[in-house]
Amino acid sequence: MTNTLEAVGKADYVLLTTFRKDGTPVGTAVWAVADAGKLYVWTVTDSWKVKRLRRNSEVTVQPCSVAGKPRGEAVEGTGRVLDEAGTDRVRKLLMRKYWLMGPITILGSNLRRGKKGTIAIEITLAP
Repeated sequence: MTNTLEAVGKADYVLLTTFRKDGTPVGTAVWAVADAGKLYVWTVTDSWKVKRLRRNSEVTVQPCSVAGKPRGEAVEGTGRVLDEAGTDRVRKLLMRKYWLMGPITILGSNLRRGKKGTIAIEITLAP
C-alpha cells in the first residue's frame, strides 16, 4: 500500500493504539478523518488514551471494524492533543465525513459533556 494516509483517512473506523508505561499496546476503534496530510481523531477529554498520549506520543493507526478488528496494515506515527480551536475544526471535519451520524453524535456529546468534554488528536504518520 503506497498511500497509507488515504487508507486510514477513508476508513469508517481506525484502530488507534497508544502505549502504557510498560509498553503494552492498547487499541481503540475511533472515528478519524484525514486533512492536510494528517489524520485527526476525536475522543473524550479524560479518556485513558489521551492520558497515555500525553505521556508518550507514539501511536499506531490502521483501518478496523467498529469492534476494533484490524482490516489493514498498521502505520506508526505521533499524536498530539489539540487545543479548543483545533478540536472545533476536527468536529466540523467529522460532521462532514460522517454526514448523518456525525452531527447527531457530536450534538449529543456537546449536550451531555459540553464542548470541553471531548478533544481532538492530530496524528502525523511516520515517513
